[in-house]
Amino acid sequence: MTDQRSVYILLTNTGTLFTKMIRTYTRAPYNHASIAFDRELTELYSFGRKNPYNPIDGGFVREDIRTGTFSRYPNTTCVIYELQVTEREVEKMRRVLNVFIRSREKYLYNLLGIIGVAFKEPVEFSNSYFCSQFVAEILHRSGIKIWNKLPALVTPDDFRQNERLELVYEGRLNEYAYIRAEAQTEEKG
Repeated sequence: MTDQRSVYILLTNTGTLFTKMIRTYTRAPYNHASIAFDRELTELYSFGRKNPYNPIDGGFVREDIRTGTFSRYPNTTCVIYELQVTEREVEKMRRVLNVFIRSREKYLYNLLGIIGVAFKEPVEFSNSYFCSQFVAEILHRSGIKIWNKLPALVTPDDFRQNERLELVYEGRLNEYAYIRAEAQTEEKG
């Protein structure tokens, strides 16, 4: 029996004004990061818009690739990576995640942290994260070290450049959802 499990890192580009501004600076193809505990991305978490229609109100969110913000931007492009971890590491990640879930209302989006990344200076506030900082924090607090930098300096492109992550899919997010739904139907059928 194997102890190996997988978690998934989803990087996206919705094409919103905010991501266009970030992309102008980073030149990276994807500027939003999320973490999922299943290949279908049904259990997906990040820091982003709490309300799909309000880009100002951000914080800890459980995302859905078929509804919410992603449904507002049907041309969202993405890349999905698989990270091999142990069962114990998944348990640790879930414990850390549960702290975020239980206190979801007190978390804010760390907009100043994004500016800090640009200057290579971590800007950290209690209960405040940006998307890639959150994903890196989940990994870091679970003992998974894939960089030699603070979570407050990790960008979505750092995930893309990391050799420990294995590419699963690249393309339009809504097409991935369709492909995974088809695969599940075939597995059942």
